[in-house]
Amino acid sequence: MIDTMTSTKVLGAVCGSLLVFMLGNWAAEGLYSMGGGGHGGEETQSYVIEVAGAATDEPAAEAGPSFDEVFATADAAAGEKVFAKCKACHKVDGTDGTGPHLNGVVDRAKAAVAGFGYSDALLAMASDSWTPANLEAFLTNPKGYMPGTKMSFAGLPKVQDRANLIAWLATQP
Repeated sequence: MIDTMTSTKVLGAVCGSLLVFMLGNWAAEGLYSMGGGGHGGEETQSYVIEVAGAATDEPAAEAGPSFDEVFATADAAAGEKVFAKCKACHKVDGTDGTGPHLNGVVDRAKAAVAGFGYSDALLAMASDSWTPANLEAFLTNPKGYMPGTKMSFAGLPKVQDRANLIAWLATQP
């Protein structure tokens, strides 16, 4: 049978265990916290490592040849392989998919495919056309070139891939 002394010991053990866990949690948060560390939430860099040549006012050197130079020697056959990344949304058979068809897109007016529901961002640019330079800028970073576009594609980071793709698209009637 459980008497008063035994139940007091059990209750004390439970409370003591909870207290140990709470103190352990408090200590761990103090040691491993990424917050302000009790300094009013203010976080500052404790030291600076200076690197020679970094953060200069001189313009950065070109990372490689310009798009025009690469586009002049672009390989349309390689561009067809790059188009595999676009096939999920775009077609070249004259029908629309999630995105508009890309037949004759090079030098075509923007937002010119009849019946396709373009974004307001693209409709605002409808007076312009898809020149190779505009396509290159768009394919580099679609959301940066046209904020508000419905296209969720992140872009093609390699200038050679962009040039090859545009050269291939130029062959599509």
